[in-house]
Amino acid sequence: MRIAALLVALIVVCHHAAFAGDVAAAQSVIRAQEQAFVRDDAAAAYSYAAPAIKEIFPAPDIFMSMVQNGYAPVYRHKSFEFGESKSDGTWIAQRVHIVDANGEAWEALYTLEQQGDGSYKITGCSLLKAGQSV
Repeated sequence: MRIAALLVALIVVCHHAAFAGDVAAAQSVIRAQEQAFVRDDAAAAYSYAAPAIKEIFPAPDIFMSMVQNGYAPVYRHKSFEFGESKSDGTWIAQRVHIVDANGEAWEALYTLEQQGDGSYKITGCSLLKAGQSV
């Protein structure tokens, strides 16, 4: 019985460590894209987008224009802090608390998918003003 309990505990610890590593990798991708927006580096920001996003926006300048016009709080902000994360296999959902350039609070939900090479790419970002219901 002790061995079974020890094995269960070991599995839980290993799963938690793997999840934490995946979340850290996903957050690193989101942060790198956020910093590319700050520098107005369209090519770098675009490099973190998943293939499906690149199909919709086939060039870095088109992608950057979409972000500037449709995701202003992501593009320019006063603060950008990570919240809760969830993982489901090769997918990660990451909440980000944002205060935009005008001081308004927003909640972003990023989704990322692990690629064949093990890296994570951003598959989407939903943006909602803080306090609004879905």
